[in-house]
Amino acid sequence: MHTRWPMWFGLVAGLAAVATGFAWGETAQEQWQLATRYTARVGFPLLILAYISRPLHQLAPNGFTRAALARRRWIGLGFACSHTVHLISLTMAFRLAGETPSAVTLVGGGLAYALLYAMALTSSNAAQRAMGRWWKRLHRFGIHYLWLIFAQSYLGRVFNPDTMWIGAIFGSIALAAAGVRFAAWLKSRS
Repeated sequence: MHTRWPMWFGLVAGLAAVATGFAWGETAQEQWQLATRYTARVGFPLLILAYISRPLHQLAPNGFTRAALARRRWIGLGFACSHTVHLISLTMAFRLAGETPSAVTLVGGGLAYALLYAMALTSSNAAQRAMGRWWKRLHRFGIHYLWLIFAQSYLGRVFNPDTMWIGAIFGSIALAAAGVRFAAWLKSRS
């Protein structure tokens, strides 16, 4: 049970982000918009930790990286929980604004959620054995795609003066995570 805490943390963090949005927003629409923003931000570190846990351990094996690697499945499930809360918040924000997401958002985001839930549903040793090499392909493609969605979202904010600092901070974290993975890949090749 002690290894599953990241999953519960993801759920509680997502719900706390919604509560924060509700506390700071003045109207229902603003509350859900803030909840959407905050749920994405609290889920992002879980995604990044799941994304880099193995390569970071390959580069710098120590107690922290060993613990992160041992809990990687539960960290990923924590991200799935927090991002499910994000999906609910996002849906409510669009509904209250009377807007429909663009086709690009529906297709790109829809694929991200399809991959997220496929990975969550196959996050067991039994699924890994049953799927064979397809399990690894699904999870590798899925984690990279989720990283890409966050990276392009945050890096796109760098060019807007109102969101520049958020884009710079979170975009840099996304790029650093890719750098960790690339460095581990180079190390494995040499």
